[in-house]
Amino acid sequence: MSTGAMSAQARTLSELLDAPDSARPALVVAEDGSTLTYGQLAGRVELLAGLLAAAGVRRGDRVAVVLPNGPEFVQFLLAITLLGAAAAPLNPAYTHGEFVFYLTDIAPRLVLIPASRPAAIVSAAAECSASLLLAEASDDGPPGLFLTGKEVSSPASYQQAGAADDVAVVLHTSGTTSRPKQVPLRQRNMMASAVTIAGHYRLGADDVSFCVMPLFHVHGMVASTLAALCGGGAVVVPRRFTPQRFWRQAREHGATWLSAGPTLHQMILDAGSGSLESLRFARSCSSALSPALLERAEAAYGVPMLEAYGMTEASHQMASNPLPPAARIPGSVGVPTGTQIGIAAPGGALLPEGQAGEVVIRGPGVMSGYVANPAATAEAFYGDWFRTGDLGVLRGGYLYLAGRLKEMILRGGENIAPAEIEQVLMSHPAVRDAVCFGVSDEKYGELVGAAVTLQDAAGPKELISYCREHLAAYKVPSAIHVLDQIPRTATGKVQRRMVAAVVAEQAG
Repeated sequence: MSTGAMSAQARTLSELLDAPDSARPALVVAEDGSTLTYGQLAGRVELLAGLLAAAGVRRGDRVAVVLPNGPEFVQFLLAITLLGAAAAPLNPAYTHGEFVFYLTDIAPRLVLIPASRPAAIVSAAAECSASLLLAEASDDGPPGLFLTGKEVSSPASYQQAGAADDVAVVLHTSGTTSRPKQVPLRQRNMMASAVTIAGHYRLGADDVSFCVMPLFHVHGMVASTLAALCGGGAVVVPRRFTPQRFWRQAREHGATWLSAGPTLHQMILDAGSGSLESLRFARSCSSALSPALLERAEAAYGVPMLEAYGMTEASHQMASNPLPPAARIPGSVGVPTGTQIGIAAPGGALLPEGQAGEVVIRGPGVMSGYVANPAATAEAFYGDWFRTGDLGVLRGGYLYLAGRLKEMILRGGENIAPAEIEQVLMSHPAVRDAVCFGVSDEKYGELVGAAVTLQDAAGPKELISYCREHLAAYKVPSAIHVLDQIPRTATGKVQRRMVAAVVAEQAG
């Protein structure tokens, strides 16, 4: 680990603010270059924690965070966890119905939203009787907070700062046969992952991360942001990332590394290229990186492209290709990083290197279990080994993935549960049955495909429009095919691969 990186004993997120040099830049706004030093960030986080306490947030509470990317998101995340409460970040692009589900599931003390009061979350909060806390960005101080129309201006005292075992973040992950499950990541889980990432990539005080991933996603939150702060470096946070602006902004702020899913990397490369002399490596995670894109990225960025492997339940990174002079291998997600990785046969017996099976993991970043879902937790573990649901093999210490045992659709780094889309389709009065599956796509890795049987007249365009009303844009099927019958087993389980094959045959 580099000199600037935090020790492996770090356990709480508040330790991120204990920088040796409080005058060093911590957060930089990409658009205007405004900067918060570590000292200023620590001061704002402490003040915001007091204001949140004055608004009624206590240790163990949950605060739903529906904010766009920007320095405010990071400040609130650290302030919430400083109180020993848990942040529950939600995608601002969710529809009213999706927000209702998540707010009902999370039961937050408060819902933190922008002062612009986005309609979908405001109406959902009203339906769920959830209290709104409005954050108004400020150019020369911490964000202003307004609760029930009144500004929260006097900070309250609060108990001792959040502890290692306090849940820091509640995220959701989706299975193929159920609605999203709650993943509680403790402060020690997230810090273990962040410290590991900082060490693996030798992040130091002179490094500058350019955050292109959404901060509500574990990738952007832990890798692009918390790991960078662990190293004592700076994070460039665009308020609104666009690939067209990346090259200029990265040059202006001296970015030394960036991490993104393959889809975003492809969009950045499609937007042009240019000299980035400060860059020392690029990282790809969240979905499979094709060898062709790896080669193209290395040519355009002019630095090594390191593919990594992470998931929400592990507080993000589990494996990664290493920096030179060690080998980075196209088609492999690299070597284990701070996490033990095994390959298991059905039933949990570990297999020797070279044999394919289910990838299982254990380590300090791995969650202890899903919230209030003992059945899902029991199914997710072989003893203390977490089952990733991915098929893989270890060769020479490097992990190679060969597909997913779980039938998740992975579109541009976003995990999509087929069951969620099927439920929406089947709520349409014309649809009798529905099945969703992944369709290979060069740009996004996979797109959402769907097949339906009908009990009344309806066309694919009408059904796609219906989905747009009830789902975030990335979940909407790119194509819907009408079939006479959807193949199922005798027990009623859908045969997704057979459906995909039938659709492909008809299309051909």
